[in-house]
Amino acid sequence: MSDTQPTPKPVDDMSFEEALRELETIVQKLERGDVPLQESIAQYERGDKLRSHCDKLLQAAEAKVEKLRRGNDGTASGTEPLDVS
Repeated sequence: MSDTQPTPKPVDDMSFEEALRELETIVQKLERGDVPLQESIAQYERGDKLRSHCDKLLQAAEAKVEKLRRGNDGTASGTEPLDVS
């Protein structure tokens, strides 16, 4: 029986939810402080990649979100990009 862990899924292949779940797990491990130094460094690096991936996915989602544009009579007259500022 081997003590090695399975190879983690490539970050770029993960959904937002998968990446966020794994990132939360990494943060919990690092906050507990019971991880050896070398593993902590590897976990931190993976966490940084997961954070970047989540940020990229959120930015892409924000770019797709549109709000309804209302005409003078109150009916929907089209869409316009969401103003995120």
